[in-house]
Amino acid sequence: MLEHRIDDPALDRPGEACGVFGYLGEPGADAARLTYFGLFALQHRGQESAGIAVSDGDTMTVYKDLGLVAQVFDERTLAGLPGRIAVGHNRYSTTGSSIWENSQPVFRQVGANGIALAHNGNLTNTATLAETVGPVSATTDSELMTAAIVEALHTTEGDIGPAVASALSRCEGAFSIVVMDRNHLIGARDPHGFRPLSIGRTADGWVLASESAALDIVGARFVRDVEPGEVVVIDGNGPTSLFPYAETKSSLCLFEFVYFARPDSNLFGRNIHGARFRMGHALAIQAPVEADVVVPVPESGIPAAQGFAEASGIPYSDGLVKNRYVGRTFIEPAQSMRDRGIRMKLNPMPHAVGGKRVVLVDDSIVRGSTTRQLVQMMRDAGATEVHLRVSSPPYRWPCFYGMDTGDRSTLIAADRSEAEIGEFLGVDSLVYLTLDRLLEATDAPVDGFCTACLSGDYPTEVPIDDSKYVLEGS
Repeated sequence: MLEHRIDDPALDRPGEACGVFGYLGEPGADAARLTYFGLFALQHRGQESAGIAVSDGDTMTVYKDLGLVAQVFDERTLAGLPGRIAVGHNRYSTTGSSIWENSQPVFRQVGANGIALAHNGNLTNTATLAETVGPVSATTDSELMTAAIVEALHTTEGDIGPAVASALSRCEGAFSIVVMDRNHLIGARDPHGFRPLSIGRTADGWVLASESAALDIVGARFVRDVEPGEVVVIDGNGPTSLFPYAETKSSLCLFEFVYFARPDSNLFGRNIHGARFRMGHALAIQAPVEADVVVPVPESGIPAAQGFAEASGIPYSDGLVKNRYVGRTFIEPAQSMRDRGIRMKLNPMPHAVGGKRVVLVDDSIVRGSTTRQLVQMMRDAGATEVHLRVSSPPYRWPCFYGMDTGDRSTLIAADRSEAEIGEFLGVDSLVYLTLDRLLEATDAPVDGFCTACLSGDYPTEVPIDDSKYVLEGS
């Protein structure tokens, strides 16, 4: 069956980073159900596939499929996943095609045991790792990581913690992973900490999750973040930590603050909504404009628009309505609908913008095509002027750490000035928030972020010629 992905205007920005979740509870705990709800909270990080692996101490079972969490799982499937330990995954592909075989968790049988792995991030030494791990048939870096752990288990006499630490020492790039065998739950981050991973505590168990908001939904108390370069091994006695790497400067992806993370999540101990509000506040001070109304591009542009409105004194209005129920689809729209795909996601309200000078606030512009359509929609709805304000700097460089922007030729700001971008988009004015103001707005350590996509300053060596299909020969 053909699949067609409609351009997502909120939407003219990087593809989501995957979401990972893990739970270990007391005997009799319904780990799969808790993981199901955890994945719900992380659905924004990936909509291509969802999966859960579970262990009852004797048997490991994996269920996964293409689609959203609610499409993949129901009461019947969850009833067939008994156990006290589970890991789950929402996928957005950055290495490997969007096919069932590449959905996660990845599972491998190891003697009488087995391991399941869920991965958020992207390795930068995928081709090299494929040559040294094997023989294995793999089309994703996550499969290679799993194969490396299986190899390491043979040298650690089945001790899962040291095996994971040994295998990850062969991996370069970005990875926040949750791994399980029949009796252990493991969480680990790469030495730079490109992608987030939090530890939570319930009354009778332990939780690992890509974002703290996923802890809230299962009633877990936030304990701390997994440290960059840390391997946390959790069993019935609680967590222990391994630190197999030399200490490295933290490089959390700055776009977690700009776009990826939910506004109710916390990173570096700072609330995401508050940071985005401050970005909009700073943008209004940096780029004042005479206008009648401030309109956000929902959803992630809303806090910045609220901050812009407060700082500027210009009234705020929800001038765009988002259809929250349109997302990934297996039904191919008619050509006429594909041409108007942006309206399946966003629709303007003429009474809110008609006859008015509009400040349109978005968090980022990556490729520009859907933003251009959105600007025209505002004019068609009667806006007399459209002033675009963006709460991050121009996105000029490809990401190799888990965002789907590996081809610089597709980035609108790669070789255009801001004036040229504004002309292409058809706006009356365009201003991006400067990098120093963006970093200040996070209220987090300014030297703790990766800014490569905005500055070209990569924390590691990157494989410029690699694509997401590097293991597929295409």
